[in-house]
Amino acid sequence: MLKKLWLTFAQALTVLLALYFITEVLRPEWVPNWLQKPAYQTAQPEGVAGYRHAVDTAMPAVVNIFTSKRANNLPKHPFFEDPEIRKFFGDELEEQFEQEEQASSLGSGVIVNSDGLIVTNQHVVEAADEIEVSLNDGRTTKAELVGTDPETDLAVLRIKLDNLPSLKFAADETVRVGDVVLAMGNPFGVGQTVTMGIVSALGRNHVGINTFENFIQTDAAINPGNSGGALVDTAGNLLGINTAIYSRSGGSLGIGFAIPAKTVQGVLNQIVRTGTVTRGYIGVEQQNITEELASAFDLPQKDGVIIAGIVKDGPADKAGLKVGDILLKLDDKKITDTTQMLNQIAAYAPGDKKSVELLRDGKTETVMIEIGVRPKPGDFLKRP
Repeated sequence: MLKKLWLTFAQALTVLLALYFITEVLRPEWVPNWLQKPAYQTAQPEGVAGYRHAVDTAMPAVVNIFTSKRANNLPKHPFFEDPEIRKFFGDELEEQFEQEEQASSLGSGVIVNSDGLIVTNQHVVEAADEIEVSLNDGRTTKAELVGTDPETDLAVLRIKLDNLPSLKFAADETVRVGDVVLAMGNPFGVGQTVTMGIVSALGRNHVGINTFENFIQTDAAINPGNSGGALVDTAGNLLGINTAIYSRSGGSLGIGFAIPAKTVQGVLNQIVRTGTVTRGYIGVEQQNITEELASAFDLPQKDGVIIAGIVKDGPADKAGLKVGDILLKLDDKKITDTTQMLNQIAAYAPGDKKSVELLRDGKTETVMIEIGVRPKPGDFLKRP
C-alpha cells in the first residue's frame, strides 16, 4: 500500500515539474511571483570588494595646495635704459615688464581636525609667499602657515571655513607589512586621485631624505603633486603623509615613502602648542662601527656607535664623554646604529637624565647625561 502511494506521489511531482518548466519557457508571465527565479545581481554588493568606503571617508579631507613665491629681484633689462625708448613710452612699459614674476608649485595636504588644521610636507610650502588650499567640495581659500619641521619634512597650515571634513589618525600598532593601503593626492596637478598598493616595509630609514626617518614604504603609486597627501587604510584612517618616491624617471616605480601617523601627530601637537618642535640632544658626532673601522682601530666589537666628535660645553661634554668612546646602551636600550640612536635621543624631553653605557679603553662604564635641546637645522651651521 505504501509503495503504491509513493509511486503515485512521484508521478504527480514529475508531471508538476514538467508543467512548471514548460510554462517557464513558453509562458513565463503565467508563473506566480513566489515561484519566479531571482534576477541576477548586476551590481557588486556593498562590502564584497573595493575600497569605496575608505575613499568616501578620506577623500573629502584631502586637499590640493597651491603655493606661489614672488621673484622681484630680476635684473633690469638694458632696453629700459635707452633714453629714446623712455621718451616715447615713459615708465608704463617698464612697469608692465617689471610686474612681479611668480614661481608656483603644487602639492597635497590633509585636514586633521574640524578647526581647519592641515598637515602637509614642509617642502610643499617652503619659502612660499602665498598658500592657497582647494577642497574636494570645490571651495578655495587662503591658508596660514602655523609652523614647519624641516627635520621630518612636515608643515602645519590653518584654514578658516565652516563645516570642514577631517581625517582620523590610525593607531600606529595596527599597521603591518602586506596591509592594503590607498594613496590620495593631486599628482601632476590632474586632480584628486586614488591609487592602491600594499605596505612594503615599516621603519624604513637610511634613505637620506630627512634627518629623522621612520618611513612606511608602499608600492601604491605616488607621483609629483602627491607630496603631503594621505596614505590611508581600508577603513579610511590616516596611516601617514606621503612624502617621497624612489625614482630615476620622476614617476612612480613602486617605491614610495610616507611619514607614519605617530610621527605626524607628535610634530602636529608640538607645532600647534608652541609653534615649533623641540627634540632631545646630547651634542655628539656619532659614527657607525663598520668592519673596516673595527679592523683599522682594533676595536673589540662592532655593536654600538663610536663618538667621532663632541660639542664643547654640550650635554655629552659635561657628562664626561670622550672622542673614541663606544656607546653601547642608552637608558638600558641597546644602541644598534646612528639612526636608531638619533631617533631615541630626539624622543627624550630636554632636562631628562638618562644612563649611558659605554666602552672606553676596553672597560665598560656607565655615566649619567642630562638631555639638552636639539638646535634648529640652521643653528648647526652657525656653530663654531
